[in-house]
Amino acid sequence: MKKVTALQDETESWQLFDTQLHDLFELAEMDDASILGELESEIDALEKDLEKRAFRAMLSGKYDREDALLAIHAGAGGTDSQDWAEMLQRMYLRWAERRGYKVDVLDLTVGEEAGIKSCTLAISGSYAFGYLRSEKGTHRLVRLSPFDAASRRHTSFALVEILPQIGDDDVDIAINAKDLRVDVYKSSGAGGQSVQKNSTAVRMTHIPTGIVVTCQNERSQLQNRENALKVLKARLLELKEAEQKEELEGLRGEYTKAEWGSQIRSYVLHPYQLVKDHRNDFEMGNTQAVLDGDLDGFMEAYLKMASS
Repeated sequence: MKKVTALQDETESWQLFDTQLHDLFELAEMDDASILGELESEIDALEKDLEKRAFRAMLSGKYDREDALLAIHAGAGGTDSQDWAEMLQRMYLRWAERRGYKVDVLDLTVGEEAGIKSCTLAISGSYAFGYLRSEKGTHRLVRLSPFDAASRRHTSFALVEILPQIGDDDVDIAINAKDLRVDVYKSSGAGGQSVQKNSTAVRMTHIPTGIVVTCQNERSQLQNRENALKVLKARLLELKEAEQKEELEGLRGEYTKAEWGSQIRSYVLHPYQLVKDHRNDFEMGNTQAVLDGDLDGFMEAYLKMASS
């Protein structure tokens, strides 16, 4: 029903566009100078609508319409990299908020001093995976470290993974209960009331592949189990895609360590301010806007490059 509804919405949208186009032709054929201003305004609006549709047409991958799982892992850089991972988490939360997407935090491991070691977000909304697949890879931050007493410049790295959320009706991914080892433990927290007294966190291991998934953000063990299974299913799909292509790429892209020489994008806050994507040279000088979730330019540039 979700697919049917999406197709109906798409069809009705194009039918409305076609009707508007024919109405403009009829107005133009009237050759009435008094409506010239209105006609130009309508044409301009229709051209902008067409540009958006052309961009949306680039989101034609098998899973582009689906919801997404976004995972962030702090890389090389110690406390700075963990702080950077948390900055990226905030950036994607702001981006999702701008688009009206729903976000659920499935798993979160905080750093010892600051930031986070890793997190997994479930982002739900139309074409969430299609847009976010441009973000997979290593992200590099260059800045004056707030954790360095001498205020020296530090470089930090974090790895971003993007996976599609797979529904329960996806028959291509079957998980045998005998292939799973499930461990439960108490959720970690900052202390005080935020520490769970019961064992609600779940660590799920897929024995044949060795894939390990953890979920601990929900207070219910059952919810954490369901979320862990959702993430595991997405990772198994990624593995299957990689095997089919006979290369270590698949939906997430080639796995690389979050360190020097592997970054897809650099965020430079000192000695100058610039965010640059190294795959297509798209860049923005307003670094604060980018960190506040203004990512559409980078996503569009990547999709144009990928579709060319």
